[in-house]
Amino acid sequence: MTETRIDGFLGGRLRVEQPARGYRSGMDAVMLAAACPAKSGQSVLELGCGAGVASLCLGWRLPGLALTGLEQQEDYAALARANAAANGIALEVLTGDLARPPAELRARAFDHVMMNPPYFLSGTASPDSGRAMARQEVTPLTLWIEAALRRLRPGGWLTLIQRTDRLDGVIAALAGRAGGLVILPVAPRAGRAAGRVILRACKGSRAPLRLLAPLILHAAPAHTADGEDLTPEASAILRNGMAIGNIDAKHR
Repeated sequence: MTETRIDGFLGGRLRVEQPARGYRSGMDAVMLAAACPAKSGQSVLELGCGAGVASLCLGWRLPGLALTGLEQQEDYAALARANAAANGIALEVLTGDLARPPAELRARAFDHVMMNPPYFLSGTASPDSGRAMARQEVTPLTLWIEAALRRLRPGGWLTLIQRTDRLDGVIAALAGRAGGLVILPVAPRAGRAAGRVILRACKGSRAPLRLLAPLILHAAPAHTADGEDLTPEASAILRNGMAIGNIDAKHR
């Protein structure tokens, strides 16, 4: 990684250095942070933290968290550490593979784990290695979920965002190990199919699954002109750092 740029998040409240070319976090990371039901004083692990955007958004919203990130690529891990320092948010960043985590991580358990695993099983990989690793699945999704559950305390919460067409694999991997699933579809516009889902699950719970009404991102029925047209709820989340209020953390 030779060139970076500064991106603004939460309406410019966070300034984050990311690669100028290659993978850069966007609204998915912000929504992931907004969906995590952590409370001040709790511990949160982000698997595959990249340059730290989701963890920093969560830390901005909820001061007093013990935040840890695991990132396989050292250059992204270094950016995450620098971004945490630049924004005045405490974030411990470990470098390692989630399938073979470093010893200091294997000895710990967390109240929350959040993650945004790679979306794509196949297709043409990006020539940029960082972008390819972030978007093309190398470590199977089942191993991401296995790693998350191993790091969670009993009763802890897993929060993830994923493509809708991979939801069946997520649910299958959680079966018998985590329950109280709350699924929030994320649709680009009213009447459009949801392309993303945000899912939360409680380790050891046997509560039934709930499927919520979708979060609609854009207010206009179609994209007809340049310029932002976020719905009020999406703007509150993406620009003002508000929690996603219709995912009920008390459902177990």
